[in-house]
Amino acid sequence: MAKAKTATAAKKKITPAHRAELEKRRTAPINTPTDLSAEATKNLSAALNTLLADVFALYLKVKNFHWHMSGPHFRDYHRLLDEHGDELLGLTDDLAERVRKIGGTTLRSIGHISRLQRVLDNDADYVGPQDMLAELRDDNRDLTGRMREAHALTSEMNDVVTTSLLENWINDSERRAWFLFETTRTTV
Repeated sequence: MAKAKTATAAKKKITPAHRAELEKRRTAPINTPTDLSAEATKNLSAALNTLLADVFALYLKVKNFHWHMSGPHFRDYHRLLDEHGDELLGLTDDLAERVRKIGGTTLRSIGHISRLQRVLDNDADYVGPQDMLAELRDDNRDLTGRMREAHALTSEMNDVVTTSLLENWINDSERRAWFLFETTRTTV
């Protein structure tokens, strides 16, 4: 108990000079070297961070549906959504690191994600398996379209690396949408 009080007291004794130094470090620019203009970095970072928020939101929706899947095709659907979740989670790191590589800053919290995301949450108590898959199919189609929009911007800003990455991410998103489409198809 005495150690806890001592630690708390030590935290409260930050000098004004130390507090100013901490604030200076907290707000210091990162200054990652890049040959992109400041305007390009700002616009590209904004577009990629919004995509990142969408991918995080879609990842959580996929896991929600994965955890709450039921019915006669449980095993197949459960595994499919697990694979999709793994792909999306992997994409989050690639997107965030790309933002950092071009000199931007990226998402910092769940709140930040919720302010930027365009993927709608689904907090329903029960969603049927076919409705889950159809919703995810549509979300992946929407994500593909948003990636194409970002692709146009990266091309315009001459960010060839992000443009190339987006081409691969678009392919992955199209594949997820296709699998979900085929899984939900009721007639041939």
